[in-house]
Amino acid sequence: MSSFEWDQQFLDLFDRSTALYGKGARDLDRYFSADDLEFLASIGCQPREFFDFVEDWGGGGSPTPATALLIAAVRRDYFLHVQSGTASSKCMPEEELPAREDTFEGLGWFPRVLQKARNKLRGENGPEIMYCCGGDRRFFRDHGIHPADFLRVVWSAGEDDRKVYDFVMGR
Repeated sequence: MSSFEWDQQFLDLFDRSTALYGKGARDLDRYFSADDLEFLASIGCQPREFFDFVEDWGGGGSPTPATALLIAAVRRDYFLHVQSGTASSKCMPEEELPAREDTFEGLGWFPRVLQKARNKLRGENGPEIMYCCGGDRRFFRDHGIHPADFLRVVWSAGEDDRKVYDFVMGR
């Protein structure tokens, strides 16, 4: 696969996976071919996180395939240009995330979505964690922020929580 065609390969896999999901396929261990797994690894995407997008799209219509692609594009860029195509060996389990009710300067959900975004960039969310889950989507809608744009701001801000907070509040 050339870098020029990765986006179409992503969307083709998304369409194929959506069709499988619609037919009742839910066994992640048998969901993807070896070629699919190789492709996902080449863009820094874990099979579970890809499946989560398919599942939410098939079960409720959000996030859209376009949104999944835009999020994958940010992760892919980070994976290739910051991590030099090497996956992180770290994995944060859900119990280590900030709690759903935690706030930063009174802003609910922010500490949680910020940590999930940092983990998403590095490929370090545990399999039970979805960046852009329903709670994240509500946060993004409430603040008029696209989830891929949020990832780019988090990337740019590094470990500076205040920069990301200011971006969110400046909307």
